[in-house]
Amino acid sequence: MPTPVDLRDLSWIRGALQTAIALEHSTMPLYCAAMYSLEVQNYPSYNTIRSVLMEEMVHMAIAANMVAALGGSPAIKGLKPTYPGGGLPGGVAPDLRPRLAKLSGAALESFMRLEAPLFVLNTRQRGASYPTIGAFYDAVRDAIKRNAAAVERAVRLGGPANQVGGNLGYLTFDRDDPDPVASFLHALDLITEQGEGGGEGTVETAAETFQKEGSHYARFAELRYGRRYRPLDAVPFSRETEREFFTGEEIVWPVVINTLAVPADGYEAVLALDPRGPEVRKELESFDDAYTQMMLALDTTWNGPVETWWPSLGAAVTQMDQMRVRSCFTIMRKEIPPAVVARLEELYPREFRSLERYTDLTRPVFYGPRFVNNAA
Repeated sequence: MPTPVDLRDLSWIRGALQTAIALEHSTMPLYCAAMYSLEVQNYPSYNTIRSVLMEEMVHMAIAANMVAALGGSPAIKGLKPTYPGGGLPGGVAPDLRPRLAKLSGAALESFMRLEAPLFVLNTRQRGASYPTIGAFYDAVRDAIKRNAAAVERAVRLGGPANQVGGNLGYLTFDRDDPDPVASFLHALDLITEQGEGGGEGTVETAAETFQKEGSHYARFAELRYGRRYRPLDAVPFSRETEREFFTGEEIVWPVVINTLAVPADGYEAVLALDPRGPEVRKELESFDDAYTQMMLALDTTWNGPVETWWPSLGAAVTQMDQMRVRSCFTIMRKEIPPAVVARLEELYPREFRSLERYTDLTRPVFYGPRFVNNAA
């Protein structure tokens, strides 16, 4: 059960913003898995997913800077994605069942649900405590307003963690800010608008801030419908009218590597039957090591000595590139033997329908990255 509104004090705000770090981070492996699965990395779809992924990284950095500004230490190295599972960190979107998988219609529908504004959800979905990421941030926004004096006082006192990315254009929060509460609220507005759009009836973002670019929801919808977003005069965007807004220039569907959506056991049952299992395991573990090193470097970026945050961030970026290489050019080139694919329903009776939905089992099937954080 969510904490009652009257009990959402400064301590709750710190905890909620730490949850926001986990929430923003949880989107990244999902989007990476889809992006890596593209055979050629210059498709419009690749650039679309990459643009959203980069903005999610910024959102995570903003949340970490907010935790640091309130005297906390952003906890990053222990973050552990839990796919497949119910919902996102913090109890957000509990009806969502995210799964690491290749780019597909099913994956894009999952991404759209993840980024959805409240007004496109059905009645059942809206009944959750936090039906959307925006609803979660609304609760944080309300708590900051209710505790404005305590928030300002905490920012003035500062804390041991670093403010990161000011020289990269990320939002940072200085103890000398004349109105830190307003800065916090602006940061939350930026995150939610970039994800969901400008509010009821639109999935566009504000002209003055984002030049009316498509929200994350709109960009994924473009890929799902295969057409660019086209605004309609005097027609509000809704669940019923959504399809009418995606009738612009055609987006050609890319060539996608047919990876097996990652089962809850991280392919253990498959590896046990694959004659090349030890070789594949080594490649999977190599990727997981790069992912783990990235998480450790990011943790040091915020929580290490201030003079080391820049090289630590550089080290994290280096590991991100290693993840791409180790996934696209090693893991995703390892085919799962057809005889093993034929036994998937036997191996994963509870997951098979989902695996089948995210994977074309009539074609050759390959492994995909697992995103195991060994530091968690």
